[in-house]
Amino acid sequence: MAKRPKKTQKSQAKLREFVVVVSTDDFEQAEDYKNLLKNNNIPAVIKKQAEQSINVKSIAVMVPEDLLDEAHVIIESQDAYDDFYDFALENEDEDDYDSDIFEEEF
Repeated sequence: MAKRPKKTQKSQAKLREFVVVVSTDDFEQAEDYKNLLKNNNIPAVIKKQAEQSINVKSIAVMVPEDLLDEAHVIIESQDAYDDFYDFALENEDEDDYDSDIFEEEF
């Protein structure tokens, strides 16, 4: 019976300790989440996985199980921040300010 190399066993054991914090179909977005988490001192890895129900591959961002709640808070805070600025920019484009109001007449 052949044994697995120790390196493979260690990496599999480490990966088992990681859980999915967010899943996306966009690799760039997964990278953004991973970098956001790492910038907040949370180790993160990206793993491609196949969704069995619809045969579509998705990309999972994974963190250590004991940091899952903190990772959720960081991601949700960033998403809320992004949504706020998306909303602000949409309103700025929609607003039709009359520039004459702000000009002084001499």
